Amino acid sequence: MTNNDILRRIRYTFDFNDSKMIALFATADLKVTREEVCNWLKADDDKDYKSCQDVQLATFLNGLINDKRGKREGEQPKPEEKLTNNIILKKLQIALNLKADEVLDLLKLVNFRLSKHELSAFFRKPDHKHYRVCKDQVLRNFLQAVQQNLRGESTEEAK
Repeated sequence: MTNNDILRRIRYTFDFNDSKMIALFATADLKVTREEVCNWLKADDDKDYKSCQDVQLATFLNGLINDKRGKREGEQPKPEEKLTNNIILKKLQIALNLKADEVLDLLKLVNFRLSKHELSAFFRKPDHKHYRVCKDQVLRNFLQAVQQNLRGESTEEAK
């Protein structure tokens, strides 16, 4: 999945308008314009399409955490220069305040089975012997499950 796909899915899932998207970036201390946000959300084949970089998506996800959970005291976390699906999944779990069992229950909504051990392996440090790379399929199913839970519809119905 591209950063732009993830941004589009999150926007649709939470029904964010342009102003809300800009505000989410701002809560993580990044000033973006409406044009930038719109270009990131355009279809890949649109002439005005711009690729959303890792640091921009990381900042947006930090803003989503700040919006959903409140800003933490002191210095704000720095956005990652390089994002992985593991980091994205973790940030979404934090933003939505989900425990492992709740993530697994969400995944069941879209008929995606994962064990608690498999899920915890995604959140380990990369040098840990039980670390596991979160593949696009897992992240895609998680985003679809959150969408279905919040909007009451599947991705196929939304298209």
